[in-house]
Amino acid sequence: MVGIPATMRALQQTSSKGPQDTRLITDAPVPRPGRGEVLIRVVAAGVNFADISRAHGTFSGGPRPPYLAGFEAAGEVVAMGEEVAGLRPGNRVIGVGYGAFAEYMVLPAAAAAPVPAGWTAEQALGLVVNWPTALAALRPLGRLAAGETVLVHAGAGATGQAAVAIAKHYGATVIATASSGKHGAVLGLGADHVLNSLDGDIAAEVLRLTGGAGADLVLESAGGATFEAGLAAAKPVTGRVVVYGLAGGDASITNWDLVYRHQVHLIGLNIGVLMEAAPRIFGEIVGELSTLVAAGVLAPARPAVYDLADGPRALTELESRATVGKLALLP
Repeated sequence: MVGIPATMRALQQTSSKGPQDTRLITDAPVPRPGRGEVLIRVVAAGVNFADISRAHGTFSGGPRPPYLAGFEAAGEVVAMGEEVAGLRPGNRVIGVGYGAFAEYMVLPAAAAAPVPAGWTAEQALGLVVNWPTALAALRPLGRLAAGETVLVHAGAGATGQAAVAIAKHYGATVIATASSGKHGAVLGLGADHVLNSLDGDIAAEVLRLTGGAGADLVLESAGGATFEAGLAAAKPVTGRVVVYGLAGGDASITNWDLVYRHQVHLIGLNIGVLMEAAPRIFGEIVGELSTLVAAGVLAPARPAVYDLADGPRALTELESRATVGKLALLP
């Protein structure tokens, strides 16, 4: 590959003990694109909770250490494998693959989305992970209707922020949760109410705010005790709880719970599985996202930016919930 170095800087996960064992290396081989793939020069990589799960070895089907960390990146196409149509060197794209926390990364060409005109690479982060997850949870899976009440856990995170903005656009009353220092940011996105995620009885507050009815839809990504709070906050019989994350740890529910305590619709969402198992639905989501972007409902991201070498700090701060919105690593 002419003009492309043989080695690169990258973050390597060296154990399953967490982000503290993520190391910067300077001699990682630059990958070569295979059939149907493109090589991009990474301009910005997105940091996600899934990166933390992988670092702890709890991500189902995740890579085993040592491996190059990260999976979401935006950048410029610099080389192509065989049977790639519709892309050429110089195109600016964003996508999901392996080893995003690096100077170069291989992406499947069919899943590489264009960076919107006028947007920087870092502003596009979220287009292929956070925003599709939020929209899938709200619309095709959560069946959101105007006038309904939505409870969005982790409303200050990248996916939570998108969910708040989209839910408001479609006419919902939005109750979000966030730590006290992040309430202003969430209210600024249009949330009607923000509850403290670290203390207080979330379910009781939701019931109070809804006159005892409960939330029509709950977006649950925190896990742990928050999962139980979401179930208790959902409206009996017609309430839906969409689960797409487990940042706070595992949570369990039994058939006894569903029959006698929480008579709700419980829906699991993994955006990667949705892409593969329901490509038609995912295509509709992508089209709807384009409409929302064009309408200004979803604005370019303004991520907190870290140097690639500071990736372990970014991961640790995300894990400790010290951040607001999207995080980006710049190689």
